[in-house]
Amino acid sequence: MLSAWFPILACVRIGILGGTFDPPHLAHLHTGEVAYRQLQLDQVVFMPAGAPWQKAGRPVSGPEHRWAMTRLAVADVDYFAADEREVHRQGWTYTADTLATFGDDVEITLILGADAARNLPTWERADEVMARADLAVAPRPGTDRGAVDRAIGGKASVTWLDMVPLDLSGTQIRQRACDGHPTRFLVRDAVWRYYTTAGLYSGALEAPVR
Repeated sequence: MLSAWFPILACVRIGILGGTFDPPHLAHLHTGEVAYRQLQLDQVVFMPAGAPWQKAGRPVSGPEHRWAMTRLAVADVDYFAADEREVHRQGWTYTADTLATFGDDVEITLILGADAARNLPTWERADEVMARADLAVAPRPGTDRGAVDRAIGGKASVTWLDMVPLDLSGTQIRQRACDGHPTRFLVRDAVWRYYTTAGLYSGALEAPVR
């Protein structure tokens, strides 16, 4: 009796780097680059949140702007991609819902800052998140590894990224832009041109180069 042979298709290994991306900046890109190479991922997906529940009550740029900036931030990097499955979703954005949209043939690593990883148990359906995805954690000033390990409690595989810690945030960039201070080389040039032209963080606008 002849037995049929079928090739075994390998799982796709992706890293998901989510966030408000208001704006996406160089620390996001450096984190994605390190995760891609250290974990030997097939792709790093940058996924802006539509309505991030953690930012409830705080001003956030419209999702259409953050989606546009995310696409510009990852342009021309073959192993980076922008994903819109959260940004157009109605209601609060929960990671557990997002992970459920991927098939079993996709191995997922969530790429988080240490502060976010420490607070992961407070997320909606956190146990589902940790059961579905591994974690890649970027060091953050003020958050030590012990705090993250205690918070995760062995519920997910955790890899610490070997990277240059960049103390840079969207809050800092928005405030600097609002105050009229230079922000151009804290983000990719196309992102800087977008938000200065659109006046997203305007108090005293930086003037885009023509």
